Amino acid sequence: MLSLLGLIGGLGLLIVLAMRGVNLFVATPLCAALVALTSGMPLLPLSDATPPTDLVGTYMQGFSGFIASWFFMFLFGSLFGKLMEDCGAAESVARWVIARIGAHHAALAIVIACVLLTYGGVSLFVVAFSVYPTALSLFRAADLPRRFIPAALGFGSITITMTAAGSPEIQNWIPIKYLHTSPWAGWQASLVAALVMGVLGQWWLNRMIAAARARGERFEAREGDPRQEREDLPHPLLSLVPLGVVLVLSFLLHERLHTAALIVALFAGCLTTALVGRRQLRAPGKALAEGSTGALVAIGNTAAVVGFGAVAKAAPAFALTVDWITHLPGGGIVNAAIAVSLIAAMTGSASGGQAIALPILAPLYLGQGVDAAQLHRSVALASGALDAMPHNGYIVTTIRAICGETHKAAYWPMAAMTMAVPTLGLVICLVLFSLGF
Repeated sequence: MLSLLGLIGGLGLLIVLAMRGVNLFVATPLCAALVALTSGMPLLPLSDATPPTDLVGTYMQGFSGFIASWFFMFLFGSLFGKLMEDCGAAESVARWVIARIGAHHAALAIVIACVLLTYGGVSLFVVAFSVYPTALSLFRAADLPRRFIPAALGFGSITITMTAAGSPEIQNWIPIKYLHTSPWAGWQASLVAALVMGVLGQWWLNRMIAAARARGERFEAREGDPRQEREDLPHPLLSLVPLGVVLVLSFLLHERLHTAALIVALFAGCLTTALVGRRQLRAPGKALAEGSTGALVAIGNTAAVVGFGAVAKAAPAFALTVDWITHLPGGGIVNAAIAVSLIAAMTGSASGGQAIALPILAPLYLGQGVDAAQLHRSVALASGALDAMPHNGYIVTTIRAICGETHKAAYWPMAAMTMAVPTLGLVICLVLFSLGF
């Protein structure tokens, strides 16, 4: 009982600290210490036991293990995005979308721009950085409350594309390592779920913005707001070429290289971006340096949450919870989706939730004869259903670092787009699988 209370208390404290803006590198070890103390786990290493049984060793094993597995995907994804940003290709695509939709559909234009970029392989974090200046200009022109910009960015980057079939984002590729499936696994159900999420989510986002305007909320300019001044942008269609290269190569190579196919595809995307945007590249050295640093920050935030999850996983209450979840009545796919959703919520990370849950769940459910493709898509969608907790690395970075908002003002609209809507998409996908779709 004490272990369970500590697990719940550690998670609750992590949420509170994230809502208050405490850095995840500080918050996660602190909350992990609470879990360890209530679970009888030593705080410091007392021996060279493998695997470690203490707080520091367990936390760092989860932290370093995630980095070892996914560093190059984060690195090349970040470099690809920064090169797209430096040569103006990302901005060109965003402006092209916005020009054809118009300022009166500002939120929709932002969502579509994010969908194109993330589905083309640009890192979620880089998309947010790249699209934000254009989004701010659009919201300024339409006189819309700027606190909804994070919701629009998250909706286009996370909800629709992050876990969709064929997506180059790592949340769609982690299951391949454990299930030996394709990134296009369960694409039919994924397509239906994406369409429903897109239509419903956009309607809901528009309703929230309209309600805020009815209460008198308008755009409020701030000192230091970025301005769109660049004109030397590559042609939008040429800017789409690197995105197409990433998608095509990841599709063609996944059967031979599995998750390594994404590394090759993103590296090729970097080279293609440098080639097609060579005349517009302003500071490629700086872009590479910032991309490398950005990759470390992004993977570090996620790895910190995985480290907390590793300590939580070592608590007796976690094993009991997993055992309870895996023995719930119903099909294996439903149980796996519930398990991954809860673990992703606990860790505040879709990729972290998968990295913790799949080594346990994959052998269990595959041994029961569960369809691997359906399991892949269900797990991917489930990881993005409840992961967008206040302490989620993307949520913290987008709301605070990129958009300059507070959790109090911007989190709840973003939670509606990145938690409630994806949960509906997961339910739709599970129903379709139960009907043999």
